[in-house]
Amino acid sequence: MENLDKIIDSKIKEISNKLKELRISKGYTSYETFAFENELNRVQYWRIESGHNITLKTLIKVLKIHEKSLEEFFKDL
Repeated sequence: MENLDKIIDSKIKEISNKLKELRISKGYTSYETFAFENELNRVQYWRIESGHNITLKTLIKVLKIHEKSLEEFFKDL
């Protein structure tokens, strides 16, 4: 089970890194500015990019901001 937890943690980190890359590609150097301008809770968004807490609802909302579908986002992961 410990090995499965490590795999899951690794995948969550990949998702977090990809979201951070999307933010930076939109020209946002600060997660705080991105969160504020897109009406996201700054602490919650920091947790997302840090791999701490990603709900499907929030992931879908962030992907809508980036104009990405779930399929597009996950195709490389």
